Amino acid sequence: MTKRTRKASRRRSLRSVLFSKINGLLRMRRFWFGLTSSAAVGHQVSGCTVGTGWYDAMLAKVGGTVAAPLLASGLASLTPLADGLTHYVLHDLLGLPTSTAGSGSSSIGGAASSTATQFSQCRQHFPAGKPPVVPGAADLRELCYSSFAVLHSGSHKTPVFVAERLNRASILQAKGRQRTDKFFADARLPRAERAELADYQGSGYSRGHMAPAGNMATAEAMAQSFSLANMVPQNQTQNAGPWSQIEQDTRSYAQRAQGDVYVFTGPVFSGPARTIGPGKVQVPSHLFKLVYDASTGKSWAHWQANAAGTRVSAPISYDELVRRSGIRFLPGT
Repeated sequence: MTKRTRKASRRRSLRSVLFSKINGLLRMRRFWFGLTSSAAVGHQVSGCTVGTGWYDAMLAKVGGTVAAPLLASGLASLTPLADGLTHYVLHDLLGLPTSTAGSGSSSIGGAASSTATQFSQCRQHFPAGKPPVVPGAADLRELCYSSFAVLHSGSHKTPVFVAERLNRASILQAKGRQRTDKFFADARLPRAERAELADYQGSGYSRGHMAPAGNMATAEAMAQSFSLANMVPQNQTQNAGPWSQIEQDTRSYAQRAQGDVYVFTGPVFSGPARTIGPGKVQVPSHLFKLVYDASTGKSWAHWQANAAGTRVSAPISYDELVRRSGIRFLPGT
């Protein structure tokens, strides 16, 4: 067999394996959405088609490294994924790089004392379309989802904050929507920077939503809310008790408000570091939730210890939250 013949044979073999894996992923995706999505979403998924041009491009250099643009093109052919599941499995099966995967992820670098976040693809989640200014760090990444945005820390493997826009219509639409409980690791984050399902198993901590599942107004948003990029290790008693009450109170306020209510939620790390799992996901000492009513200009923040004995206490001011967190959440502050 000539060298050219061997190369062609190898190319055909790799193409066959690749098509088999992708077809399997699509079948999995259709099945999962059939269980958790509305009829409209199910129709959209079952009707999607995958072109073959990007396969040929990926295979043009057999045994070579798949470039990020080719990966992005391939994922675009699959259409945006509501739950991130196919995206996650695709990278794991094929061993593709994740640091640039997906157009909804970007890194924020620099050693400056503060950094203005961009979130160019999902500014609708922020007051006046202006994301917060945060203390500078080299391992922060912006993740856009359909109903919330996450600034993620690769060193903590948790969010820095999660931003949402709520209003009466979205709260009413979210009422009664069934939880999917399909947790997944977001493959747009590099492996070294993200939490995995194994990190929480047997840890004694809840996978605590920062953007609550109860706020999600669509099947797509509900599925996306179970990304581990939206989670922190949370004390189970605090999560189910006072924190749940704060989430319910926030929804009740947004339903009564005259317009949009913006909510920022996140962890705080102080004192001796505690971690869970083989990936050493850091456990926060406290959690915060900032509520800002854009119609009235009023704001307040909840500040809670991540501990079993925590009770719902009086809110703190916005200025006090900025002082404690170092983050300027609202424009012009």
